[in-house]
Amino acid sequence: MYEAVRVAADGRTTPRRFALTLSNAGFDGMVLRTNQSAPIDPPRESIATEYGIDVVRGIEIETDDKGVASGAIGNWRPKAEVLILNGRDPEMNRFAAESPRVDVLADPMGGDGDLNHVIARAAAENGVAIEVSLGRVLRRSGGPRVQAISNLRKLHDLIEDAGAPFVVSGTPETHLQVRGARELVAVGEKIGFSADEIETGLRTWGTIAERIRERRDPKTVVPGVTVESEKDDT
Repeated sequence: MYEAVRVAADGRTTPRRFALTLSNAGFDGMVLRTNQSAPIDPPRESIATEYGIDVVRGIEIETDDKGVASGAIGNWRPKAEVLILNGRDPEMNRFAAESPRVDVLADPMGGDGDLNHVIARAAAENGVAIEVSLGRVLRRSGGPRVQAISNLRKLHDLIEDAGAPFVVSGTPETHLQVRGARELVAVGEKIGFSADEIETGLRTWGTIAERIRERRDPKTVVPGVTVESEKDDT
């Protein structure tokens, strides 16, 4: 299973520290989600080797301008293993759901965001995974937590009805905010998700990354079909 963590050049937690924490928590991989305006690309292969964890390059686009978002998608799609578009606005949610080059619609219920059946069905048709972020439930209290739980229950029903793909994250911004998969499952079950759904959402980050890597493999002709070099039998 994978966790998607927010990292920045001046962030409180380095990619290596995240890798250590996630490896100790039993995760198989991590997605480094960095902002498109200040991207970082640490030595992922050496981190993966040192901590025994897959390290995925994620780019998170944050803007309320669809023109800017479109340009950023074109710029970062060839470089990101997981391309994430932050919603938090009904128009941006719909734009992301209708953009097949986007891998993940992040935090669709955050800020002024909302989701409906039309957007959920668009995400299903275009293969855009909807993020189920448990961060607010984990780190807020009182009214804001109650509202976050209500939003996630609505999100669950929309995803289920539309058959849309989804990812799950605790959205940690420091290693101290990392929670193990069992803890995320427990929180999800309290909200209305099944344990299998939460685990599936955690695995989907890795599934997306593997799909993108396969497409970029020069041996791949079409998804699922590769060309192998002929062996010399002489």
